[in-house]
Amino acid sequence: MNIRFFNARILSMVEGQDIFDGELWVEDSKITYVGAAMPEEEREKLNKKFTRNIDCDGNLLMPGFKDAHTHSGMTLMRSYADGLPLQEWLETKIFPLEAKMTDEDCGLLTKLAVLEYLTSGITAIMDMYLSPDAIAKACEETGMRVVQVSGINKFGPSLEEFEDRYNRLNGKHPLSSYMMGFHAEYTCDRELLEKLSELAHKYSAPMFTHNSETVREVEECKERYGMTPTVFLDSLGLFDFGGGGYHCCHMSDEDIEIFKKRSLTAVTNPGSNTKLASGIAPVKRFLDEGINVAIGTDGPSSNNCLDMFREMFLVTGLAKLREKDASVVNGMEVLKMATVNGAKAMGLDDCDVLAEGKEADLIMIDLKQPNMQPINDIPNNLVYSGSKQNVKLTMIHGSILYEDGKFNVGMTPGEIYKAAEAIQKRLF
Repeated sequence: MNIRFFNARILSMVEGQDIFDGELWVEDSKITYVGAAMPEEEREKLNKKFTRNIDCDGNLLMPGFKDAHTHSGMTLMRSYADGLPLQEWLETKIFPLEAKMTDEDCGLLTKLAVLEYLTSGITAIMDMYLSPDAIAKACEETGMRVVQVSGINKFGPSLEEFEDRYNRLNGKHPLSSYMMGFHAEYTCDRELLEKLSELAHKYSAPMFTHNSETVREVEECKERYGMTPTVFLDSLGLFDFGGGGYHCCHMSDEDIEIFKKRSLTAVTNPGSNTKLASGIAPVKRFLDEGINVAIGTDGPSSNNCLDMFREMFLVTGLAKLREKDASVVNGMEVLKMATVNGAKAMGLDDCDVLAEGKEADLIMIDLKQPNMQPINDIPNNLVYSGSKQNVKLTMIHGSILYEDGKFNVGMTPGEIYKAAEAIQKRLF
């Protein structure tokens, strides 16, 4: 489908380009024009035909948000076992329940998460969870762009399956890819980590993991190895080809130097870290050191929602509290984290900004809602007062999957809710 968006404000996120009035064309899955409004006679000379012409009525077009860390299938555990610290919550509540889940469960629960992503303007997710084949299939069927990351740990899968998934799930579908990773230092023994390092070197692959999320995690790693998780993992060569860490709340100077040296991404998850009382990531320090910072929601059981607007507000709000400085981490910097920086972490270089030749992964923001008025500063409005109610349209790979409250994902919301409820009743 070829679509022309006109009468729009456009926030391209191209470095140095301010918000401007204009139009944007989508042909198949690509953006073919972004610029000033083009007179009809000029379009006719180009022989451009559009299936739809969408009048944006002065609303905002911008790149979709990139959720750089999530566990989609954990929609099952939303508001389940709340109020526990991270490792007790995982070991006594989450892991036992996950052991009962089937591949089919994970796929359906991922579809439930996709509905929520779309309403929040999220056009790509970096998902670490069980049943990667089922997750890939669910995302392909709904139209969600997914970058999966392995969560291998001492409980499984095997190294052979780890490598097979890496080779098999890359390039299988234009919306789906797979990256190397492991759950965390504390769920992997040294022998496993050393073998994962060998595979990272075999494929020159970046590596991602939960890292320095809690004080307990850091202190127990120091007791085991005499080093922080970041220093220990780097000593094994796991970050020789880049990658990153999720959470990164409790980072030493040496940890930060390693992130800088290895060009690692720090993916902050402020909603989850606040709810679990894990800590506040040193976001300002990361930015000052030139470290790429992206934003993730984490899973819907530790958050408990998949809402990038809430995460953006918390990123800047918590940074200001941590530094005791209201001027740090401004709105535009947060928008970069939620779009461009997330795309960089996920290897989605063709989905980062609105420009000719890029993937048509974009959202329309309703500026006519009361929380966007008056329009003094659009980036700050998005970060400080924006919400899901402002997302009018979400497009991925040139397809409109959500528009004015209606979904186009292959199943109705009611069908997905009913199936999820059946899973919940069976497993609980």
